[in-house]
Amino acid sequence: MTLGLRPLTAAVALCALLSFPITRAADAVSLLPKGATVSMSSGALQLTLVRSNVLRVHFLPGGHATAPALVMSPRAPRAARGPVRVQQRGHELVLASRTLRVTFDTRTDALAVYRAGAAQPILTQRDLAGLAQRTFALRFAPRTAALYGVHGFDAFQAARAGLLRSGRQRATAGEQGDAGAPLVWSSAGFALLVDSQKTLFDLTPGRVRVLRQTRTDPDYYLILGAPQQIFAALDDLTGHAPLFPKWSFGFINSQWGINEGELLRIVRRYRALHIPLDAFSLDFDWKAWGENNYGEFRWNTRKFPDAPSGKLDRELTALGVHLIGIMKPRIHVNTVEGQYATAHHLWMPGEKASLDYFSHKPVKTLDFDQAATRRWFFNPTLRQSFRTGIVGWWNDEADETGDDTQFFNMERALYDGQRKYFKQRVWSLNRNFWLGAQRYAYGLWSGDIRSGFASMAAQRQRMLSAIDVGEMWWGMDGGGFHLHPSAENYARWIEFDAFAPICRVHGSYLQRRQPWIYGQTAARAATAALDLRYRLMPYIYSYAWQDHVSGVGLVRPLLFSWPHDPHVRNDAQAWLFGQWLLVSPVVHRHQRTKRLYLPPGTWTNFFTGQVYHGGTTVTLTLDAKTWADIPLFIRQGAIIPTQPLMQYVGEHPVTTLTVEVFPAQHPTHFDYYDDNGETYAYQHGQYFLQRIGTERRAGLVQLTLGVVRGRYTPALRRYLFVLHRVQGHTVELNGQVLPRLANPAALSRCAHACWARGHKAATALTYIALPAGKPYRVRIDEALH
Repeated sequence: MTLGLRPLTAAVALCALLSFPITRAADAVSLLPKGATVSMSSGALQLTLVRSNVLRVHFLPGGHATAPALVMSPRAPRAARGPVRVQQRGHELVLASRTLRVTFDTRTDALAVYRAGAAQPILTQRDLAGLAQRTFALRFAPRTAALYGVHGFDAFQAARAGLLRSGRQRATAGEQGDAGAPLVWSSAGFALLVDSQKTLFDLTPGRVRVLRQTRTDPDYYLILGAPQQIFAALDDLTGHAPLFPKWSFGFINSQWGINEGELLRIVRRYRALHIPLDAFSLDFDWKAWGENNYGEFRWNTRKFPDAPSGKLDRELTALGVHLIGIMKPRIHVNTVEGQYATAHHLWMPGEKASLDYFSHKPVKTLDFDQAATRRWFFNPTLRQSFRTGIVGWWNDEADETGDDTQFFNMERALYDGQRKYFKQRVWSLNRNFWLGAQRYAYGLWSGDIRSGFASMAAQRQRMLSAIDVGEMWWGMDGGGFHLHPSAENYARWIEFDAFAPICRVHGSYLQRRQPWIYGQTAARAATAALDLRYRLMPYIYSYAWQDHVSGVGLVRPLLFSWPHDPHVRNDAQAWLFGQWLLVSPVVHRHQRTKRLYLPPGTWTNFFTGQVYHGGTTVTLTLDAKTWADIPLFIRQGAIIPTQPLMQYVGEHPVTTLTVEVFPAQHPTHFDYYDDNGETYAYQHGQYFLQRIGTERRAGLVQLTLGVVRGRYTPALRRYLFVLHRVQGHTVELNGQVLPRLANPAALSRCAHACWARGHKAATALTYIALPAGKPYRVRIDEALH
């Protein structure tokens, strides 16, 4: 050989050219209950199963670890709860749980991750000793697997990529409605979460490369499972979202340019017109912006003279309306509060004072990454504003520093402060998102978007992309922030808004977004959509609970439930609203028909009752004159609790819950959840949770109610089940035949448990009234004896 290399170096070069592994001495291994530590020449490698479907890989150069990044929850699991098998067989290290199996070759430093029982790995990584360079690559199978995550889109970006991610992708929080996470996941059943701040990925067929991350000791998590299992694991790793107050799931009217008199007139008109409303969000107007003595944190008494005394709050409370106030990350320099910030070094490093665009006075930005800033921000003045009515936080413009955690920590300051001093739940809306922020009651809105159909249509990708990086509570400036929507655009936008996680309207200075502004036709369509959202409130709130416990919220991309259907891998036209409703809002002007792909299964049009068989594209006729139709479909197997229409959440106690049931040929269930909707008592067992299940088999329908969990006693006294396409002949409750009444109306007089038959159009219905809060097994026999 004449390569001009020493014999050993030549051998290494030849092996590299031929892609042969080099046989060398095996690494030393220390076995642990849930993993192992491998000693390498360049550092120590820790492999740990922190969950049955999650492998943590942590490389410590020189054996030294740095602190986790803010993305990780302080309560992230450190070891799997279930049994883990850890063993070494020669040069092979094996970790195994009921979900996955990991092998590590101590001679080649190669890692492979398998689904339990699988012969071929789903993820592989070569030469983990190379982690000393702080970069790494994962290979996955199949090579054609779709990849998601990393980032969303800001208000001004073209969202042409939709939900899929490929090529070089930078994970940052971004600005103007963007969302980011050091996360790549696939509908093929795997995910990579990097414990890092800004992270640069290169995504190519069959390979995920991490080109840049912020830790000197690379630390990352490999997750296996279907999308919902992946997000459940992410929730454990990065933190569970606390429940928002129940009122925040209603309709929120936001406005810039308003005073106390106009606010009260608007709210009273909502009530007079019977249009639901739960909250009003105030821009700069609410605060004494630019004034000395903590003007950024207190009421503007010229515009809201009755607010500091609490009188305005009492009037609005009587009308069922809560107030949300805008918050900014900057304060005025030449004020008492500015002097405090200077003396205590609370400013963003290196920033010079500039003139505020609203007050035209010098301001500087606070540095919320400092714990001292966060402790000070929820100061006595702001606490008094909370006491007198500002019970929600609309955080704005903290995305202009380029710091991924500035917005995160601004809301963290408000969350920690409110939790310290008050019992009420925290609610916030913010203009960017970084994974982990959900721990602090963190909602996202899509930035300063324009009016118009094209802008409205583009919100679909923004919403679903934000959900794909872990932000389940997303909203937008319904109607658009800039410009003025047409009547049709407004009506269709509210119909979209009614099926978004956060339902809200807003416009630029002096723009009004109340339904009646846009004429009778638009107002009728908008009101009907809001009415439907309010009837679905028990369904909506139950999915808020699901997000809290399992990381998957109210809105889900279709690929969450059909990960292997190629038709939905990049589908932003429709989404699931909860597990059982599919919605595809109309987003084009004068649209008369719509082609819509329905995934496999049986689907029922929510409004007409027409049945469709999925796995195909259907053509729908739309109402281009009244704009009153919403393409909304019920999935077979659905269990959907509804309540009577209210003008605001909690207007009346819900004593009867109507539960719409569409039994399937396989078991399905719904976990109905309720609590007081206001405090964190649910974290201490004060909640009501009951599982409702159903199944249809050969002329027999079963309905089951499980044992109630939790110690909260709601106002609920009975369930009224409506079983669709079920013609009951006899109904048994726990083996006892129930009395049949003449018609569904007679069930209102039923003292205990009764049933009746009815019809809607040509659809047979069986109605069953049962006392709530007890376990039952109901048998509906459709066969004549």
